[in-house]
Amino acid sequence: MKWNVREWLKRYGPAELLSVGATLAAAGLGFELTGSYVAAALAGTWAGNVAYFGYILALDIRQTRRRRRAAGQPYTGRVLLRNLRALVVEFGLAELFDSLLIRPALMYYLPKALGSLSGGILLAKLLADVTFYVPAIISYELSKKRLRRFEE
Repeated sequence: MKWNVREWLKRYGPAELLSVGATLAAAGLGFELTGSYVAAALAGTWAGNVAYFGYILALDIRQTRRRRRAAGQPYTGRVLLRNLRALVVEFGLAELFDSLLIRPALMYYLPKALGSLSGGILLAKLLADVTFYVPAIISYELSKKRLRRFEE
């Protein structure tokens, strides 16, 4: 597999920036409202996911619409389903372990261990991203030839 670091940074970088902001804000708000590290971990995990995947899906839709328009083809509901399928293949396995186990656990334990909510949440996010991106990037690269061709 070729190392497409520029492509990966262009694809994932803006989504990560949005995700970091959403993660820190939601974790802080969750902790402020409840005083619970569990609430902070879950709020941070899920808000980060919504920001991240919302951006990635919007990016994919925009790129697909542009390519189809250039080919004189409409963007249909069926094409949207194909966009969604490609995302599930790209992120499904990585996201399953990440959102249900790794990220919430790290976001629960690290703030307590470090004695800093924001520092622990940020470190947890960075560590969880490592276990997330290895399978996600492999899946993305493998899916590009078959699942990311939207012109018919």
